[in-house]
Amino acid sequence: MKWDKSNINVAMLNELSANTLSQVLDIQFIEVGDDYMKATMPVDHKTHQPYGLLHGGASAALAETVGSVASWATIDREKQICVGIEINCNHVRGKKDGIVTATVRALHIGATTHVWDIKITDEKDKLVCVSRLTVAVLKKPAS
Repeated sequence: MKWDKSNINVAMLNELSANTLSQVLDIQFIEVGDDYMKATMPVDHKTHQPYGLLHGGASAALAETVGSVASWATIDREKQICVGIEINCNHVRGKKDGIVTATVRALHIGATTHVWDIKITDEKDKLVCVSRLTVAVLKKPAS
């Protein structure tokens, strides 16, 4: 699976975050490869749970963000929209501070569904969370 990198870049992806949860959580896209995207999120008071660890919901929000944006990059945006319909997250390592990085790659790109593999790692490339996101591709509603 590849997207047209001449039409997709980090600046454009970060502009999509304005006035969204991604902006609140300081999610930043940092790389667009031929078959993957990467985004970071700080681990701080905004993304902690009460024990001072990275909140599982924050990891899920990061995973859904990169997966949904990856789907957006593959569809015909004039005719289609994409929406998450299922997310699964396995939280395998706690994280108290620093930065986590999500890397998304396609498992399936179909006409009506996309399935994404998202790995969230720490600064030492240790796995923090692994996620799978399923996205529905729908006809764009009439304006």
